[in-house]
Formats: sequence, structure tokens, C-alpha cells
Amino acid sequence: MQQTPPTQSTTRRQVLAGAAGAAGLAAGFALAAGTAHAATPGEDERIRRTARALLRRMSLKEKIGQLFVVEVYGKTADSSHAKNEELYGVSTPAEVVAKYRPGGVIYFDARRGPDNLKSPRQVAGLSNGLQRAALRTGARIPLLVSVDQEGGSVVYRMLEPATQLPGNMALAAGRSRADVRRSSEIIGTELAAMGINQNYAPVADVNINPDNPIIGVRSFGSDPDLCSELVAESVRGYHRGEVASAAKHFPGHGDTDVDSHTGLPVIKHSREELERTDLPPFRAAIAQGVDTIMTAHIVVPSLDSSGVPATMSKAIVTGLLREELGFDRLIVTDALDMGGATEDFPPDVAPVRALKAGCDQLVLAPKADTAHAAVRKAVDSGEVSRDRLDASVLRILEHKLRNGLFPRPYVDEDRADRVVGSRRHTADAAAITDRTITLVRNEDGTLPLSAAARNVLVTGWDTDQVGILARTVAARARQKATALATGATPGTEKIEEAVTAAKEHDVTVVLTNAAASAKDKGAAQADLVKALVKTGKPVVAVAVRNAYDIRRFPDVPAYLATFSYGKPSLASVVRTLYGDVDPGGRLPVSVPALDEGDGTLYEYGHGLSY
Repeated sequence: MQQTPPTQSTTRRQVLAGAAGAAGLAAGFALAAGTAHAATPGEDERIRRTARALLRRMSLKEKIGQLFVVEVYGKTADSSHAKNEELYGVSTPAEVVAKYRPGGVIYFDARRGPDNLKSPRQVAGLSNGLQRAALRTGARIPLLVSVDQEGGSVVYRMLEPATQLPGNMALAAGRSRADVRRSSEIIGTELAAMGINQNYAPVADVNINPDNPIIGVRSFGSDPDLCSELVAESVRGYHRGEVASAAKHFPGHGDTDVDSHTGLPVIKHSREELERTDLPPFRAAIAQGVDTIMTAHIVVPSLDSSGVPATMSKAIVTGLLREELGFDRLIVTDALDMGGATEDFPPDVAPVRALKAGCDQLVLAPKADTAHAAVRKAVDSGEVSRDRLDASVLRILEHKLRNGLFPRPYVDEDRADRVVGSRRHTADAAAITDRTITLVRNEDGTLPLSAAARNVLVTGWDTDQVGILARTVAARARQKATALATGATPGTEKIEEAVTAAKEHDVTVVLTNAAASAKDKGAAQADLVKALVKTGKPVVAVAVRNAYDIRRFPDVPAYLATFSYGKPSLASVVRTLYGDVDPGGRLPVSVPALDEGDGTLYEYGHGLSY
């Protein structure tokens, strides 16, 4: 049976119960009733005063708990899950919160395992249940409820009915600050309606390496000025949507060919290159009032010659970010269970090192009991001073006060259903996505497709996406479409099957995904495209992730870049194929030739129209 959240006045009584100086705290809570990302100096001082009063009534265990952001398994706060038992020794998400008193939780979908995200109403109910558990425990501090919902089709947690927005590189192709701002506002509004008050977005990395396996289309592109401009607009949009923003991954993850989930990348930029390329978007985010900055598990020798990742580097976190850049708000780690953190820092070391470096919150620290005990031992021994601990806890409390969590920890579960995926949001998303499609090559007027091209073969990468695109084409009047997925690494048999089918159709649309960056996969996809071109029939290649794929098949007659394989992007592709939409996107990266000595195929800013 679903419990009804307490009223706002009841929540205040719960929060204030047992607090020293309740009357003084009430003023601070009243102040925080609105989301105040840019407070006046007087308001800032009242927030600090309130946070200090809260800190004084917290035990050491509660202070340490505030440092951690944990994952919980299950769709409701009171549902038992074996994984909670395995990780935490308790069965329900509410019991995890009661045991560890964490500063925050982070939601994931079933792909990682926690399976927190089923429907808007369910997510809102889970958020309310976890807040209820936090407010019944100890110092009664509300939770940061966080998620990675970047937009696009790479890092996202909520699928439909949540509105699907283009990712950063797609938005950068559209070159519209208003579209970036509106996209972030829609995401923020929908997250806030479900009780999610912290989005770990936007990505502020400048992707200057075509072989980057982890950032790519998550970035706004390769130009620091464009990235800076659009990162700032994204922060503005999230604030309009009343959700906290987080610029990541500091000091810049854009020039690497190693995935920090599995290894430890080394960024070889000089300090001058960092100032010119990597740091400007973070400076822009700070100037715009970003709430949070997330550190990266990358080694940057020009900033710290010790070889430790940025997350563990006092020179980078405290020296550069806190002191030189003047960022005085929340610093969080990237997930501490990633390979870039665990490679050299075991569970009893990583959280202490990150805290000593200057990080405030420790995200997904493995082995919770070990991590908590390690921080407690470090504080008891003086390795981490009480003042250092208190400084982070104060910033966490100030963040929660500034974002209105004390008077408004609960959300209306009925409203979540109405807000998430609303008609207005989906209509705006479709219009924004139409403006991101980029026509890179169009020989002999292949596009838009003529009225005679009524029998279309859709082939290439991924069964789901090929099927969606074929059904969308077939939904048009007088069009027929055949779906023939070949997968990411088509073999000779599949390629021959596609070639045979292409000869029997008027035109072939072939989807590619990361064909330029993965050697074996890329070569196989390129073989498919080249074989289709040899049929002499019109061929349109559609790169549904990175725009670099054309490096492997530069002679394809027509080439579109979508930067996303989400349903809205595929729908926009169909509208573009038939001339309903005149492609207006421009490349936010340059596309180098496959052989380094052959220069650039397409310059930054290139884009064709009809």
C-alpha cells in the first residue's frame, strides 16, 4: 500500500525535532523554500548560518554518512532485494538509508542492476519513500537524489515516457543556445517532478580526440568557445527546471583513447593547452552558478606529476578547482567503482584519498562498510582533520538548503505522471531534434528522396533501430520499407544478403554506429556500406553516434549525422530524407581522413542544406 507523503508543515516539524535553536533554523528553512541557485550575499550568509546550526547537532557517524552517494536496489523504498543484502547487509532501500545515513542516492535502470526507474509515478514514490527514511533517522537531513540523464542515447537512465532529448553534440550541431537551454529545462523539470533533485550533467569535456571511447557525442564538440557557451546555457536550463546541475569531468576528459571505466587515462596536455582547451567550459559553468562539479579519474601530469588521478589529487581538486578557479560549491567524485579509481586505490583507500584531495561527496564507493570505516579511522587518527570533514559536510548542507530540500523533500506522485513526457515537452523535443540533423555529403542530389523512391531498404546497425526507422518510413503515405539488420560486425553472408536486397529496392538507408573508432567493427560496417554503393543504387548512410564514420567510406553518395540513435532522432532522419525538414546542422567537430597524412575530410562547421 502506497503511503501518502507528510504535509509540508509536518515535514518541517520532523526536520526541526530535536534541533538546537529551532527558531533560528526555521528562518533558514523558510529561505530555502524557493530554488535559489544564485542567492544574494545576505541569503548566502543565512544559508551558511543555518548549515552551521545543523552541523552542530550531527554525530560523527552522520557527518561521515553525508559524504557518500550510494545506489539502492529496488523500485520502492520498502521492497526487499538480494543485492541490498549482499552490498549492505540489509534488505530494503529504506534500511540502507537508515543504516548509513548517506548524503545522497543515485538511481540506475535495469541495465546496471538497481532497476529503480520504471514509471514516473513509481520513481516519485521511491524518492518520497527514501526521503521519508532519511527524515526519520538521526539528524533528519533530506537526501540528494541524483541520476545521470544527459540526453542523447549514450548516458541516460530514464526512457519513455520521459521525454527523449538530443545529446550534447547533436545540440551543438544545431548551434542554438535556446534549444540547449530548453532541452536541459525539460530534463530538469521532469526529473524534479519525480523527486530527483541532482542531475549529473552537463558534460563539459571538449572532445578533440576522434578515438575517444567514453566522451564523444556526450560533449558539445571540439571547439572550447562553443562548448563553453553551451555548457553555460545547459546550466541555466537545469536551473529553470529546478534541478541541480553538475559540470563534468574535471579537469577535462576530452582527449583520451582510454575508457576510465576500465583503465586510467593520461591527459598529456600542457598547462597552456589545458587553459586554452579544457578549462574554459568549467570556468563558464562556474560563472553561470553551476551547483556541482564532478572530478575525472584521469592523470594530468602537467597539473600533478605524482601520477594519481585527478579525483585523488589535492593539487587539482583543491589547488586548481577550489583555489584558482574559485569554485566554492559542491565537488563530487566520478564513480569510485570505476577502473580508473580502483586500479590503484582499494576500497579502504580511495574514499580517504578523494576526501583529502578536496572532494566533498564520494559517489559509489565500493564496499560500503569498508569505506565508512576507513573514513572514520582517518578522522579518528587525525589523517583527516575534523575541520576538513566539517568543511565538506557544510557544503553538502548548504547545497541542500540552497536547493530547497528541507521544506520540500517530497513530490506529488500524481503530478509526476502529468509532467513527465507531456505533449508540450515531446513537441518541443521533436522540433529541437529536427534542427540537429546534419547533412555532410550529398552527391548528385541523392537527397531529398524523390517521389519515385517508394521501396526503401533499411539495413545496418542494430535490430531495434533498423526496425524503428523502417516502420517510420512505411508510415508515410505510399512508402514501403524493408528492415534488414546486419548488426555491428556484419560478416560476408550478411553483407551479401543486404546487397541482394538492395538491388530489389529503389534506395537503401544504412545505419552505422562508431564505425570509425572500432577497428574490427568499423571495418565490417565499412565493408557493408562499400558493397551497397557498388550496387549502383542510391545509398544514404546515417551515422547514429559519432560523425566520424564517413572516414571509412568517403565515397558514399549521401551521409547524414544524427549523433544519436534515439527514436526522436530517427523520426527526424525520415523527415529529412523526404525533404519535410531542411537539414540545418553543422559539424561541431572536424572529420579527419582515416589516414592521418591525408588531412581533413570535413571541417568543423561544415553542413549542407537542400
